[in-house]
Amino acid sequence: MDEPALEFAGVALTPQKETVRVFFKEMWDKADKSLIPAIFHPDFTFRGSLGPVLRGHAEFAGYVDMVTGALGRYTSDILAMVEEGNRVFAKLRYHGIHRGELLGCPPTGRHVWWHGTPLFTFEGAKVRDLWVLGDVHGLLGRLKG
Repeated sequence: MDEPALEFAGVALTPQKETVRVFFKEMWDKADKSLIPAIFHPDFTFRGSLGPVLRGHAEFAGYVDMVTGALGRYTSDILAMVEEGNRVFAKLRYHGIHRGELLGCPPTGRHVWWHGTPLFTFEGAKVRDLWVLGDVHGLLGRLKG
């Protein structure tokens, strides 16, 4: 885990970057699924490196449950964000304690981490589409030890 996370205290973020910050630091890190409707359009699309293509709030909430169930103390570190028009790109480091089956690997109890790059496409104030490309091979290597 080589890069320090960005610090946002006292730094004004654009509304789109603030939505991305809330998505990771408030929704994911706290598994607060009540924030999903405030972040996403009802029929948004999510494509993730861990496999699924999901549509809508309910399918995404199930994905949050799956990931946070498999990775205890799941958190994310925002390493960089770049905004261009209605898109925000970011570089992140995700991590947690492997306590449930993930990618076919039984729980190890180890701290695991991997890097990922999400691309948020906004329509108005909410996210219409989210693609996340993650280092799944690096994660698998850490899961298998």
